[in-house]
Amino acid sequence: MTTDGILIVSENKKARHDFTIVEVFEAGLVLTGSEVKSIRDRKVQLKDSYILFKGFEAYWMKGHIAVYMASSYNNHEPERSRKLLLNKSELSELRASVDQKGMTCVPLKLYFKRGRAKLEIALVKGKDLYDKRQDIKDKQVKLEMKRAMSHSRKGSKYE
Repeated sequence: MTTDGILIVSENKKARHDFTIVEVFEAGLVLTGSEVKSIRDRKVQLKDSYILFKGFEAYWMKGHIAVYMASSYNNHEPERSRKLLLNKSELSELRASVDQKGMTCVPLKLYFKRGRAKLEIALVKGKDLYDKRQDIKDKQVKLEMKRAMSHSRKGSKYE
């Protein structure tokens, strides 16, 4: 899945289902060598992970990067906290929104961009159960419309 030099490693589809996305940011990660190799092998789990703010820094918590088997004795811990690299303005905006507006910050995607590991994080608001049901209904309606359009085009004399 390479588009414009971007190789998507993992996506958090559950986050898009459970939350309404308000704003999206791109953050770099501070990683060890064995973590990078494990990410390249696509042994990453974003589900149930979140972003925590400590002082003037942001950390990716509970993100699971599997142990790299070919590594030496000094391998990494799978669910350690990893520092995010963000601009000062982005960090202050995220922190203010999380503190004041009652929003949450979650990871959406982990990918490589020009050889560097990047984490797409989003400022999100929780969805209610009826919102989730409405999203599912809307998705089904769009799918049915798409199917109906493709069936009507097959019988067309213009093909």
